[in-house]
Amino acid sequence: MSFKIGFGTEHSSWKTREDTYVEPQVQPEARRSVVQVSFAGRGMSLAYYNDMFDLKRGDMVYVDGKLEGQPGTVTDVNYNFKIRLSDYKRVIAVVDRTVHGRFFAAGSHFVTFDRAALPAAKAASWFISPPRNDDEYVCGTDDTSFGLNDLSGINVNAAIAERGNRYYLENKVRYICLDGTKGYAIVTGGENYEVEFSYKNGEISGLVCSCYCSCNCKHEVAAMLQLKEILDTIDSKYTDEYNKTGYFAAVDKGTLFSFAVDGSDSGSFVL
Repeated sequence: MSFKIGFGTEHSSWKTREDTYVEPQVQPEARRSVVQVSFAGRGMSLAYYNDMFDLKRGDMVYVDGKLEGQPGTVTDVNYNFKIRLSDYKRVIAVVDRTVHGRFFAAGSHFVTFDRAALPAAKAASWFISPPRNDDEYVCGTDDTSFGLNDLSGINVNAAIAERGNRYYLENKVRYICLDGTKGYAIVTGGENYEVEFSYKNGEISGLVCSCYCSCNCKHEVAAMLQLKEILDTIDSKYTDEYNKTGYFAAVDKGTLFSFAVDGSDSGSFVL
């Protein structure tokens, strides 16, 4: 069973992740405003100054200040104002929830083989705020590898392995993709974390997570279990589609509907 989906907003401010294709979009001209932003997870609503985007009610945004990193929803837009800028924090990014493409049912997830349907950079923007200008990241890996069919090769104790399995069963792997040999996943824990890895000839290498643990973690375990499930499903149902592109992206069903469907007031859905 396949699904054709086309929903969402019109703009994005995220920088693309390395080697990730994002279809170019025409950016609406910025329009100054003071906007009310609701943060459902914090049970509060605050006003912010906007001079970077043409904001509409229902847009999902990130802001600076104490709530930096927390996604909020624009509930009101005011174009008539006079404010002292030092009194206001700003909107720093707008989330692009547009999804256009063909998705196939794959257990708890939908999977697509179209690089433009839901690229990693776009999916990441649903969960992770854009990096600040002063953020600097470094990454290091060793030469170890393990077989995807034998996850005992992950260097974790029994407690972490069990927690990772629980994350997997609870569909906390919100998104996972594999482009050639390069893999990426988003796993929700206390926060949202990015897992990166390489996969070639059944072997996993370069497995790292942004949770900054000093060893392998539950998020990596969950991502590997999800990767194995998706690849098994592809092998049994969608081999031809996968072989055509050498790429797949899988998104949790609830995540796709929450962002691409519930977040839109236009579009269509075809079964």
